[in-house]
Amino acid sequence: MALPINQLPKEIFREVRARKWLAFFMFALVSFGVLAAGFLWPYKYQSEVVIFVDDRNIIQPLMEGRAVATEVSEKISAARELLASRTVLENIARDRDIFQDEGEALDPQALEERIEGLRSNMKVAQRGDNYFSIGYSSSSPLKTFRIAQKLGQAFIEENARRKREESRSAYDFIDKQVKSYEAQIAEVESELKQFLSENVDGTEADANSRLSNLQSRLELAQLEKEELQTRASSLQRELNAISPTIRQGRTVDVYQQRIDSMKEQLDSLRLRYHDTYPDIVILREQIQELEKQRALAQQEQELANGSAGAESAPNPVYQEVRSELVKTNTDVETVETRIRSIERLIGEQKRRMERIQENKAQYSELTRDMEVNRDIYNDLLQRREKARVSMHLDIEGQGLSYKINEAAQFPTSPTGPNFSMFAMAGLFIGAVAPFGAVAGLLQIDPRIRSREQLEELLDIPVLEHLPEVRTPFEKRRDRRITVAVVIMAILVTAAYVAVALAAVFGVI
Repeated sequence: MALPINQLPKEIFREVRARKWLAFFMFALVSFGVLAAGFLWPYKYQSEVVIFVDDRNIIQPLMEGRAVATEVSEKISAARELLASRTVLENIARDRDIFQDEGEALDPQALEERIEGLRSNMKVAQRGDNYFSIGYSSSSPLKTFRIAQKLGQAFIEENARRKREESRSAYDFIDKQVKSYEAQIAEVESELKQFLSENVDGTEADANSRLSNLQSRLELAQLEKEELQTRASSLQRELNAISPTIRQGRTVDVYQQRIDSMKEQLDSLRLRYHDTYPDIVILREQIQELEKQRALAQQEQELANGSAGAESAPNPVYQEVRSELVKTNTDVETVETRIRSIERLIGEQKRRMERIQENKAQYSELTRDMEVNRDIYNDLLQRREKARVSMHLDIEGQGLSYKINEAAQFPTSPTGPNFSMFAMAGLFIGAVAPFGAVAGLLQIDPRIRSREQLEELLDIPVLEHLPEVRTPFEKRRDRRITVAVVIMAILVTAAYVAVALAAVFGVI
């Protein structure tokens, strides 16, 4: 059961007083143990190089938008990874100026151990917005100084080399892509040129215009055909009403019958058409001609004195109408031939339209590929020029650069706790150790040491407890032991101080 806090100091002193010799031996052992640790503690010397990250030089605003300066994101992490690379560490591990050994002929096992030692003792730390340090620590101050100096130089050289290689690789890659797209564009242009030379059907607009013109001509020809057919039908009816021959003495009556018949046709046509209709115009002209011929026939009949039994003669009206009918039928056949020709041309034009549509899809595909490739090609050209300028920036050292702001310094004193700190801490730790050990034991000791523990455990009040009573002999013996322990403690302390001073002043 844990001892109450208010009883703990009293019990600690009582236990230490009861075990004076054990406390003394613990004091001596812990004190000299700490002093021995000070003798054996490996002292480390540290040296570091401070690097300045120059990313705000004058060339940046001048070349903004025209060149891309190489940037390093997470500068500390990038520097740590670069310095931890085998290429950098192996060159340092083989440096004879640092390790004074066989260098290039170093055993592979020893080389690996040396590289791991360099990697574990190296440290990269942030020192501000644009500063960071590269440090190295070891037991040899000269080796520490040389390795820290070498790490700073190796970082700057390796970083510059990698930036140049990165810029060169970017430029070579973009240049290779530009040449590839140049070949693709040339190939597409050759295919497009060959396609245009093989397909001469013209454009879709020309074909549509031609087709529309042919359709208009077809419609006009069909209307003309209908008009000619109507005229042929009229002439055929008129021809059927005229006698092929005429007899003298009855010529006037024949002309009159013909005029009456044609006037009936004229009246019929005027009910359906305007006076400008071609058939109406023709009938009027024919009626006027027949009236003239009737007048001439009447004059001839009067001169003949009414002789009877005149001979038959061809009817000139019949011949004229028949000639007109033949001409009209010929015109109908001509128009039909023209219609067939136009229909054939329309069919050819529709097939041409189909070819143009097919060619249009292929032409669109060729031009689309060429436009896409040309856009990418133009963009790559701009990027190649930017990469070229960026490459020259890195070669000239005008981009993101690292400069040594503070060179490595030779370490004159070790880092971390030194022997004086161990010596001063030894006596204090030795004196406190017995009390600390007793406090820990009291917390785990199951014995009951106070009335409060008993009351809490049994939940009953304790009326009285008997104090410890010592005899005069026990008191004298305890006093002698105390004096002996104090004397021995003084002697041990004096020996401790003497050893510590001797070590500090270099006697031992």
